[in-house]
Amino acid sequence: MSNLPPASGMGQIQVERALAEVRAGRPLLIRAGRSRIVAICVEALTPELADWLQPLARHRSRLLLPAPRLRRLGLERQSPGAIALPRLDLARIETLALQVGARFDAPVAALTRLDAAALELARIALVLPAVVVANVAGPAVAQTGMLEVEAASIEQFRAANVASLKIISRAPVPLEGAPDTEFVVYRGGEGLRDQVAVVVGKPDLNDTVTVRLHSACLTGDLFGSLKCDCGDQLRHTAKFMAENGGGVLLYLDQEGRGNGLSNKIRAYKLQTQGFDTYDADEVLGFDHDQRGFDFAAGMLKLLGVRRVRVMTNNPYKIAALETAGLEVDAHQRILGRKTDQNVMYLAAKRDRAGHMIDMDIASQKGSAKE
Repeated sequence: MSNLPPASGMGQIQVERALAEVRAGRPLLIRAGRSRIVAICVEALTPELADWLQPLARHRSRLLLPAPRLRRLGLERQSPGAIALPRLDLARIETLALQVGARFDAPVAALTRLDAAALELARIALVLPAVVVANVAGPAVAQTGMLEVEAASIEQFRAANVASLKIISRAPVPLEGAPDTEFVVYRGGEGLRDQVAVVVGKPDLNDTVTVRLHSACLTGDLFGSLKCDCGDQLRHTAKFMAENGGGVLLYLDQEGRGNGLSNKIRAYKLQTQGFDTYDADEVLGFDHDQRGFDFAAGMLKLLGVRRVRVMTNNPYKIAALETAGLEVDAHQRILGRKTDQNVMYLAAKRDRAGHMIDMDIASQKGSAKE
């Protein structure tokens, strides 16, 4: 078979294969120079895998946790860290990685470059950000058949994906209330996920274009969940654009503020125990918002959009578009229904993340996502 052309990016291919291994729950090797670690995500760690790893690790394994989880364990940290695992005690690992109310039980060390790459791979794969790793020697792993990926390729993966963003397909898709609508599908930008621009009407691309960056919400957008305002925002945006000169709605596959659907549902479970949306994410090891919007700006630029009016309550989205080189002429808020189930969620977004929500919600109860 002939060699792949340079444009195909072997490093990017390596990481794409590694993501498949992570999501399938299989261990893999991460390499930098002569150093190697074997990495297994905690959510995939079984007694059988622990027994297999123990002789390879030779009591040198460690648990990698992000800063938000370490803070939940009682440490004042702004950076991730590693906790030594003299033996692979699954109950201890689960307690440190997931249990509500757990406290750290050993010193926490700084991550190595390979450790940081392992945590980044878990983030991109949308699994729980907790990884067991161990330094291993080349001869010890030569016959294991594990996939091997360069740390540098993981470090460069997201930027390479943003740079590779391109339009794959487009077609008219009439919507209720917005019959003159086109869907434009992109590949690249974020992980292995396709992204969509919904072009409503015929906006003048040489003028200021009304846009919304809407992160996918399966529960709200499709099923009408009462725990959030996402579905209302989505439908109100399309209707507004259809009635006011058109616009571009970016439907971004960044479920659960970039944490992925499985982790969003884990966070929902924690919310039933009294945590707000941000505290629930921190228990799982996530910062307040894992999303990136640089590729969203790239999607708009590929359509020819340069100046925007942003429909959002989130000042972070406005700043992200400006940082990416778009001119933000104005912004306007977009509100959904207030329900008994979402008022605490709306209050958390307003009070903890600075969202521009001015409804009177302080005295009511509920929970939820954007």
